[in-house]
Amino acid sequence: MAPLTIRPGLVIPETELHWRFSRSSGPGGQGVNTTDSRAELSFDVARSSALPERLRARAVERLAGRLSDGVLTVSASEHRAQLRNREAAQARLVALLADAVAPPAPPRRATKPSRAAKERRLSEKKRRGQLKQMRRRDEE
Repeated sequence: MAPLTIRPGLVIPETELHWRFSRSSGPGGQGVNTTDSRAELSFDVARSSALPERLRARAVERLAGRLSDGVLTVSASEHRAQLRNREAAQARLVALLADAVAPPAPPRRATKPSRAAKERRLSEKKRRGQLKQMRRRDEE
């Protein structure tokens, strides 16, 4: 397998990826019992030399719930062929890491409603109240 490209300029070398294969449940008939088609891909995020320090810290913080001792592991077993499961696991790892190292969204700028918007809201409230008032029975 080739190195993983997370985004332009950020590539994880093959040497930092660790593969494990095991028997998979699911489709495959009798072949499920004999082939190791489930693919597990591990990447040590906390100790990676491929990630710059600031991206590594961001990834460790954002993936904290998914890391086990600093290692991110994804698995795929939905396909019958090991090769397709390998591709699926790689795609999942790339997606997770791309989200984890993405820059934070810009902070929201607080705004306040315009005078016209306030008036529209209040007139609509008044209209709904009058409509409900008309539905009531007279209690005389």
